[in-house]
Amino acid sequence: MDSVRVNISSYRVSMMLATSLAILAVDFKVFPRRYAKTETYGTGLMDLGVGSFVLANSLVSRQARGSSNMTLQNALRSTSPLIILGFARLISTSSVNYQVHVGEYGVHWNFFFTLAAVAILTFIINVHPNYCGILGSFILIGYQALLLCGLNKYIISEERKPDIFNQNKEGIFSIFGYWGMYLLGVRIGSYLFFGDNADATLKTKKWAMTRVWALCLFFWLITLLLDWYVEAVSRRMCNLAYVTFTLAANLQVLAILMLSDYVSGCKSSALEEAFNRNLLASFLLANVLTGLVNLAIDTLSASSIFAVAILFAYAFVLSFSVGFAEFFGIKLKFW
Repeated sequence: MDSVRVNISSYRVSMMLATSLAILAVDFKVFPRRYAKTETYGTGLMDLGVGSFVLANSLVSRQARGSSNMTLQNALRSTSPLIILGFARLISTSSVNYQVHVGEYGVHWNFFFTLAAVAILTFIINVHPNYCGILGSFILIGYQALLLCGLNKYIISEERKPDIFNQNKEGIFSIFGYWGMYLLGVRIGSYLFFGDNADATLKTKKWAMTRVWALCLFFWLITLLLDWYVEAVSRRMCNLAYVTFTLAANLQVLAILMLSDYVSGCKSSALEEAFNRNLLASFLLANVLTGLVNLAIDTLSASSIFAVAILFAYAFVLSFSVGFAEFFGIKLKFW
């Protein structure tokens, strides 16, 4: 199963790099608008970003590997950096009047608070990987039922009361969707790539690839049915259709990467391994660089050639920084 682990690493890194490039590219006119995030309902390439990050981490998480016994002290040590990063982003964006789309998470909420909330909930309700899929399904179905009962109208409403809960309703309620997605990812990762030692001997590369493709097709079918007959895909609410859409798209990428086993040659580069060791830290750096670029230049008025040059420079600085950290053995591990 070593080649499968390499495929998982390639998938995680490719997902992170695509997200990191897109968060800056979208600020330029050269970036096709059809790939940008949707406002309320619908799908775009960038809608996959946050969900893909949650899923990519769940597939190889402690819970998926069967080592979920964590003390309160370890849990606090794991989540406190995310909470600090969340407040740091909030303070920094507020102090420089950086443009933040309120409809995405709310007035004060951000991506790092969502990751911290998912980690805390997973620690509080700690179940065996074999039952994570059941718990995740119950959470997602219950949350979707509440959305259909009127919660969706409340979340997408532009009316906001002054209290902290209403100011951040999108971010707070979407936690249930991301938590359910995380639990499903834990179950899938445990089933496909880890599990009991007795089962591991039976899990060949062909076995894993076949089941990844089967799950991919299954989740695409479920996504279409949910989108047509229940509720359209909505990243803003992280509804059930969005969760299955994210699962289907990510499993499809992983399934395609697994076909590389039939191609001779090196499967991963040193830079890829460096990104894989500092995945969340590299994404944090990408966010910082994106903010600096937006503060330094008027991205909307930039020409296509200038925009591409900036993106090349941005990608070089990001890659150089990650390679530099790898060379000196720096590893920032949290979540």
